[in-house]
Amino acid sequence: MTVRLLDFYADWCGPCKTQDPILEEIVEERGDAFELQKVNVDEEQDVANQYSVRSLPTLIVENDDGVVDRFVGVTQKEDIDAALSEAGA
Repeated sequence: MTVRLLDFYADWCGPCKTQDPILEEIVEERGDAFELQKVNVDEEQDVANQYSVRSLPTLIVENDDGVVDRFVGVTQKEDIDAALSEAGA
């Protein structure tokens, strides 16, 4: 099963910069178990619209069955880890 973590961000977004080190730590620890996709909403508005992203940062955890969890705003490592595990990562 493929597990994806989509990180919707923008270069001008302060909270997105706060989220980055948390995501980097998770990738370092368990990056083999899932795929991180960074989506710049300024460049990929169609993808942001597809996932109904209205605030940044937004993190979406999905697997082959669809969206497992969605986080809006800076999200702590433990919450992301739990969602990745639930998705099968």
